[in-house]
Amino acid sequence: MEPRQAFGQALKRLRSSKHLTQEDFSQVSSRTYLSILERGLKSPTLEKIEHLASVIGVHPMTLLVSSYLLRDEASSQEDLFALIESELALAGITD
Repeated sequence: MEPRQAFGQALKRLRSSKHLTQEDFSQVSSRTYLSILERGLKSPTLEKIEHLASVIGVHPMTLLVSSYLLRDEASSQEDLFALIESELALAGITD
């Protein structure tokens, strides 16, 4: 699955799980743009991901992690987090 499609599915699933409509995002995005994102036709900027996540009430990383878990169906959440932890440690970013 393409990253844009995975992000769109993750966005739609999280939005639906919170019982939010596309109109509920009117302060941060048009309904048309949200539909385009959910259909995987465009990729959002980091700033837009942050705005969308704030409306849903989740951390922006929740959207991204959800996307990559959908994209890489064979990967588990634990495997993904272990990879991220090791890469952050190698970069000296973790405590």
